[in-house]
Order: sequence, then C-alpha cells, then structure tokens
Amino acid sequence: MVKIENVELDKIMEKLELIEDEQLAVSLLKEFNDKTKVLGQLITNKDPNLSHSDWEKLCLDAKKDVDSIVKKIEEI
Repeated sequence: MVKIENVELDKIMEKLELIEDEQLAVSLLKEFNDKTKVLGQLITNKDPNLSHSDWEKLCLDAKKDVDSIVKKIEEI
C-alpha cells in the first residue's frame, strides 16, 4: 500500500507555510491535494472494469505524480 507518513506530510505542510509567495504556496497545496486525492481514490476504489495490471499502472502513474509534486515542494 502506498502512503505518505504523517512526518512527511508535516514537513510538506511546514515547507508550504514558509513560502513567502502565498499564491505559489496555495497553488502547490492545491496540486498536492489533487494528486493525492487521485491516488487515494485509485487505491481505495478499484474499478472492477479494470484489469489488475491496468489498475496497477494507473496507481503507479498517480504515485509518480504525487512524488513529483512532493519533490517540487521540497526543492523550494
């Protein structure tokens, strides 16, 4: 199962709070929320019409999207 630990989430939120550009911080938070929502929905609500391999691929792609926005936030 894919998850973001509370410690990691706390670090992300702290990093966002420290960004002086509020518009950028809000934009990054929205993107983070959107990406984690997609991943969470895929993990918890497997579409019975998807094959297991297709579902796994969608989960992997969603996880890469989450990793990408986390990296973007951490690099600021």
